[in-house]
Amino acid sequence: MMTNLFSSFDPSSALNLSLNWLSTFLGIMLIPSSFWLIPSRYNFLWIKIIMTLHNEFKLLIGPSIKGSTLIFISLFSMILFNNFLGLFPYIFTSTSHMVLTLTLALPLWLSFMIYGWVNHTTHMLAHLVPQGTPPALMSFMVLIETISNLIRPGTLAIRLSANMIAGHLLMTLLGSTGPSTSIMMINLLLVIQILLLILESAVAVIQSYVFAILSTLYSSEVN
Repeated sequence: MMTNLFSSFDPSSALNLSLNWLSTFLGIMLIPSSFWLIPSRYNFLWIKIIMTLHNEFKLLIGPSIKGSTLIFISLFSMILFNNFLGLFPYIFTSTSHMVLTLTLALPLWLSFMIYGWVNHTTHMLAHLVPQGTPPALMSFMVLIETISNLIRPGTLAIRLSANMIAGHLLMTLLGSTGPSTSIMMINLLLVIQILLLILESAVAVIQSYVFAILSTLYSSEVN
């Protein structure tokens, strides 16, 4: 019996070793080197995904900075690996913790802001007042736009971690009721858990894509 509902998210690992954050690097260890050295179906699929993301990010960012899509593709890949690894039993879900998500979101947003205000100050000031705003509402709109700009790294971090926590928490709640239910209910519970696992797999892809695409949109605003 769990003493705390959120104890499944505690940073702990087998044998009480403090190696929980090593799950962040398990994605690299699971890819055999032959996939990188010899062209395979897996390799062709991954290249196809990367090229699709590159073309999409390039449209949003524009041709101003060449090679800038690589950082967002790497960000997508890292979050995707960690989201998927969190679905396996006894593997620490690093993306469900604000320590990791805020570490990814805050430096990105801060670098965009510093670059924009240093190099495109007039453009950044123009963003504070949307086009067509009545003069009486300009000061109010500047306040609203400033607040919405300041909370961007927080919303990026909370969105990712909250979506990871919500699905895992629901699966933990349903799984903990198994020993006290009948055979019929256990069969129903297994079907629900499998459907939830499929949903969580889709959420893992969607949330990594949302994080990467929003970071791309924020970077395109400062150019």
